[in-house]
Amino acid sequence: MKGKLSMGSAIGLLLAAGLLIMTALSGAAAAEEDVEVYTMGDATGDWGYPSPYAHYVRGPGIVRMTFIFDTLVWKNDTGRVPALAESWEMEGDDVFLFRLREGVTWHDGEPFGADDVVFTVEYNKEHPYPLVDNGIIDRAEKVDDYKVRIYLSEPYAPFLDQVAGTLPILPEHIWKDVSDPTSFLEDEALIGTGPYTLADYDKVQGTYQYRAYDDYYLGAPRVKEIRYVKISSAIAAASLMQGDVEAVDIQPGMIDQLSGFEILEMPEHASVYKLMINHQKEPMSDKRFRQALAYAIDRDELVEIVVQGYGLAGSPGFIPPDNDWYNPEMEGLYPHDPARAEELLEDMGYGGETVELLINGGDTRAGRIGELIKEDLEAVGIGVDLRAMDSKTIDSKVQGWEFDLTVNSHGGLIGDPSILALLTTSWEHFNSARYQESDELADLLEAQVREMDEDERGELIDRAQALHAEEVPTLALFYPDSFVAHDGVVDLYYTWNGITLGTPTALGNKLAFVGV
Repeated sequence: MKGKLSMGSAIGLLLAAGLLIMTALSGAAAAEEDVEVYTMGDATGDWGYPSPYAHYVRGPGIVRMTFIFDTLVWKNDTGRVPALAESWEMEGDDVFLFRLREGVTWHDGEPFGADDVVFTVEYNKEHPYPLVDNGIIDRAEKVDDYKVRIYLSEPYAPFLDQVAGTLPILPEHIWKDVSDPTSFLEDEALIGTGPYTLADYDKVQGTYQYRAYDDYYLGAPRVKEIRYVKISSAIAAASLMQGDVEAVDIQPGMIDQLSGFEILEMPEHASVYKLMINHQKEPMSDKRFRQALAYAIDRDELVEIVVQGYGLAGSPGFIPPDNDWYNPEMEGLYPHDPARAEELLEDMGYGGETVELLINGGDTRAGRIGELIKEDLEAVGIGVDLRAMDSKTIDSKVQGWEFDLTVNSHGGLIGDPSILALLTTSWEHFNSARYQESDELADLLEAQVREMDEDERGELIDRAQALHAEEVPTLALFYPDSFVAHDGVVDLYYTWNGITLGTPTALGNKLAFVGV
């Protein structure tokens, strides 16, 4: 209603506004109070010793390490933010100048400076950090004690996220004499510049305990102790309600049980369940067989049954439909068509050999996926031997080409589109299909990371998705919705484009626990 306010009404509104402001301020003050212990649940538990070269190279293993070690650049919920570098700028297409923070110390009290950054870059050439392409950097040059210039071997569009925001910076005074970084498991291996130090790690129990480093350059962390404990996904909601944990990943069906808790939903699809295919072995080496798999497997049914509709069916171009880099021409490719699958199998002279399908026995979703895929494939005449194993054994078999098919899950799809290259043609990335049979696809995926013009890069990514759909080096089954429930004491969030390479978790951005 428009019109003038009476004096009494105006005073009343002013008092109400003041009360709201005071309430907001008291709430903000309460929100900023220190938290003595914060516990998060994890269904797997052990993700390796959290040093740069000993953690498992999956997202949670990376996160465990990032509490201790910093990178030059970091990300919060809205974009990139300064970390060890307070600013940076490009000098041409292949040179970056980083201005480092002054007054930063390592956990042992030694000062951090440009020498540590140059050392890390050189050390990475001899001992490649598994998540960074060490061929990208030509050299690092110390300009002064707090400036470093990094020269690239050629233009690299995702450099800030996939190198500067991923490569953990090492203390030269400790690592200069370490010849075998993967077996360096001494206490000194965990001296970083990060906001936390490791207080305890129990590999058998799958638990981690971190303590705040009060001399952290962004200020003493608000959360004084962080714990990760192993919690079965089946009891995630119960563990939260009982107070065993303050935050945990949950399944969609648990949301209704958690009235009073905060629920975070991943704003876009960052994770995938996919079918990895041993294209080095018959009959999977025949493109027609891989295409038959795509027609035979009902990806829409997987979404409806496995995640009760909470997700999107997989795109044959691999990039999710809600991603800015998605090629809309992928829509409708490979519909569920058993008759077409049978035609392709007949055309290639498939003899009905049984294929082995490996699934992670600790992942109930993977188990159900395996059962449904078995039904779909057997319906078109492909025999399936379904076998359950632990995830680490499966990863080892995949690396050794000792498998036929396996259901695999991982994140990273919200990061830079170069993820398509990392997961398709790369021989270094552990989740990669390592597919080199199409020179055109390999050339496109190589060219797109060198293209600095975003529009032209988009065209290359579109063509690469089309070729991926034709070759089917791997098959995206579906992209699940992701949810985290927490008690609201810490302002958790999903990181913009994911932590480092695109890890899609709200249970691990260190800045949320520092309180900045």
